[in-house]
Amino acid sequence: MKIQNLTFFIGYDSKEDIAYRVCKQSLLKHASIDVNVVALKLYELIAKDFYKRSIDPLASTEFTYSRFLVPSLMHFKGWAVFCDCDFLFFKDVAKLFSDLSENKAVYCVQHDYTPKEKHKMDGQKQTIYPRKNWSSFIVFNCSHPSNRKLDVALVNKETGSFLHQFKWLKDEEIGSLDERWNWLEGWTSNHNNKKPFAVHYTRGGPWFDEWQDVEYFSKESCELEDYTWNIIEFSIDTLWSVWNPDNIIGNNLKKYFPETFCMSFDVDK
Repeated sequence: MKIQNLTFFIGYDSKEDIAYRVCKQSLLKHASIDVNVVALKLYELIAKDFYKRSIDPLASTEFTYSRFLVPSLMHFKGWAVFCDCDFLFFKDVAKLFSDLSENKAVYCVQHDYTPKEKHKMDGQKQTIYPRKNWSSFIVFNCSHPSNRKLDVALVNKETGSFLHQFKWLKDEEIGSLDERWNWLEGWTSNHNNKKPFAVHYTRGGPWFDEWQDVEYFSKESCELEDYTWNIIEFSIDTLWSVWNPDNIIGNNLKKYFPETFCMSFDVDK
């Protein structure tokens, strides 16, 4: 299957604005097709009456449930992709579609994974459940009849386990992606010696002070190459939103500002 343009949803959490921007930049850097990146911002979905759930203390991110609104947001037409914000891309996303079939409702990497960490990078408690991390990167066939069940009403009432384990689908409607599209940093490399297409920093990304020693990351002295971002590219609104000395991200910005802060990610490491 060939695709000429793609709508790509990235989960947005106000605590991880930087992660979203790095993810978006790396995605667009390699794309050979037109990609419309949409940030799944909770307040916008609430304002448009798509999201009506009450606050869930077990939800680890602001997009824990909103990712499942993608088929509705696409009016149940065409293909779309969702990923968590803590991804870094090394491959052209157009390559995703080379072996996909219209018979599948969704595609994902079907990990057999149990995290060792008790808490996530933002301090939230780590939850363990079957099909862990399958829903962190989803290719949606929004036109598939079974995805019609995934309407606004269902997404707003069903449990996390129902949604994250794809229980609105039959098992044969869930397609499998190459593991390299959801490469779990610190885990996948233990059994796979290939190069990742997209690295998922599930334990913590290098935009946090305590997660600098991670795979596929090195700090350079302001030579922009491969995957880099610069503090001066951020809008004033973004700066004010994260400039908080009590905030982990704020501390990271403060450490490097006003000098250029470069992050270089090396897939060959």
